[in-house]
Amino acid sequence: MLSMSNVSPAGPPMAASPLTVAVLEIDAYASTLGWDQPARLFGLVDTDRLRSQEPALAAQLGLDAPGSSVAALTPIEQDELPPGTPLDEFLGTIAWPDAVVGCAMTVERLMLPPSAEASVPEKLGDRQLADWVAKHPDRQEVRMTVAVLRDGARESAVRLREKDSPTEVLTGAGLVPGLAEALAATFES
Repeated sequence: MLSMSNVSPAGPPMAASPLTVAVLEIDAYASTLGWDQPARLFGLVDTDRLRSQEPALAAQLGLDAPGSSVAALTPIEQDELPPGTPLDEFLGTIAWPDAVVGCAMTVERLMLPPSAEASVPEKLGDRQLADWVAKHPDRQEVRMTVAVLRDGARESAVRLREKDSPTEVLTGAGLVPGLAEALAATFES
């Protein structure tokens, strides 16, 4: 279990929501690990609640320093995802305890610009499509960090490998809707 509380993002916007701050904190942490990393899953907990209900854990995560300024949400990295398990199947097995107010995931993928959509061959299976995208000259490697809260709030950060800089991270609630839906579904049971 690892908290991102000690990782300082390049600086979220002054009026950033706690969820945006958490997403940028996770993105900054993921960037320290480099590229070609497996997907990573995080539980999001209310920092004040964690401090009061689990003081030993808060101390272990460095959240108990007097006068320290910490984010409203604390991301806690979960165990590694099982290798070879499709992401949608894995997410279907998740059940969060009540103390977890949200969750987040980082995933690296290849993406094509919208202009390439017209050239996608029809009737390709998932594996064939992945191979076709991997060979496309306009492909881009991206790291997507997506977070959702139990109340339905969503946020995403997308970082291009070719522009790997904290000042080049695109944020927005609707950037990765499919992954956001899959993460939100982990709270529906």
